[in-house]
Amino acid sequence: MKSIKVHHLTKTYGKKKEKIIAVDDVSFEVNSGEIFGLIGPDGAGKTSIFRMLTTVILPDSGSAIIESWDMRKDFKEIRKILGYMPGKFSLYPDLTVEENLEFFASIFNTTIEENYDLIKDIYIQIEPFKNRKASQLSGGMKQKLALSCALIHKPKVLFLDEPTTGVDPVSRKEFWEMLKRLKKQGITTVVATPYMDEASLCDRIALIQNGKILQIETPENISNSFPDLLFEIKAGRTSEVLRALESFEKKKNMYAYGEFVHLTADQDFDIKNLELFLLKKGFEHIEIKAVKASIEDSFIRLLFDN
Repeated sequence: MKSIKVHHLTKTYGKKKEKIIAVDDVSFEVNSGEIFGLIGPDGAGKTSIFRMLTTVILPDSGSAIIESWDMRKDFKEIRKILGYMPGKFSLYPDLTVEENLEFFASIFNTTIEENYDLIKDIYIQIEPFKNRKASQLSGGMKQKLALSCALIHKPKVLFLDEPTTGVDPVSRKEFWEMLKRLKKQGITTVVATPYMDEASLCDRIALIQNGKILQIETPENISNSFPDLLFEIKAGRTSEVLRALESFEKKKNMYAYGEFVHLTADQDFDIKNLELFLLKKGFEHIEIKAVKASIEDSFIRLLFDN
């Protein structure tokens, strides 16, 4: 069963002569109860998609159905069943933790007590600070409070826009563990994130860049569908290795990958030719090994192809 159906959404900003296409003919579907990721860098169009699907803004064209409700016609009904956590902390900084939660519960005519079981695992971590103002919380605590407020009315669909940006690694891990527990309760979750390592924690992902969706699949299938051989190279400074490899004719693509250079080649590629090439260029202590493509490798390949 589909929780969300998006058809040909398009959104532009600016005047006629200076129009910027933020979302370019985007279509996708989200299954009920799954964690679906919109994966892409800043400016890729993730937030604009979220704002349209949460009925904050209207698209220029296209449509979407959320839990059988039409995005344009039934926006009041949709808002009742959605939870939305914007990328920027948007709760009331001068209210305490408890006051923020009570306020958002009252908007939906419910109480903290009525849906406490849903937020219990999250809220117990910030409950000791319930009398502290939201502005005085750490980044991780703000994140937990924002998620609690988004869940307090027991939504059917949860939208999380870059929820772990600027949050420490421990809080990021805890956050994703919370999402897995919410999934067990049947809540459909759509997460926008620029972090490729978080993509592997989703059931399915859409890779997005410049307002266009490049690929939709499970993280495992995206990695397994990488069509080329991929090599990890370490032979000195990354910039020097990249510069030398520009004249290596048997490569397909190459790019910096942390302290390594990643190079793609056709299936008949001989790794010895690459090693000999680098030796002739004066490199020593050369390390080359074939590696399995990550989601980030797949994303970069799609950028090259497009």
